[in-house]
Amino acid sequence: MAARKKKKTSRAKKTTGDLIISKARTKAASKKCNVGGEFYGALDKVVRKLIADAEARAIGNKRKTLKAVDL
Repeated sequence: MAARKKKKTSRAKKTTGDLIISKARTKAASKKCNVGGEFYGALDKVVRKLIADAEARAIGNKRKTLKAVDL
């Protein structure tokens, strides 16, 4: 029998947890400023809150689909 290979784990996954946002895209979107490490977690919280609020609005309007108008 051949030895099993260990699965490689993503280094970013270990340090950031489950982020909705992309660190690389966030950094690329900031043209004139550097991005601090704590910014990603704070941005992720804001995005999750926006999604939760949009979901509540859609449900309030008897829909199961999120639309731009829910933001």
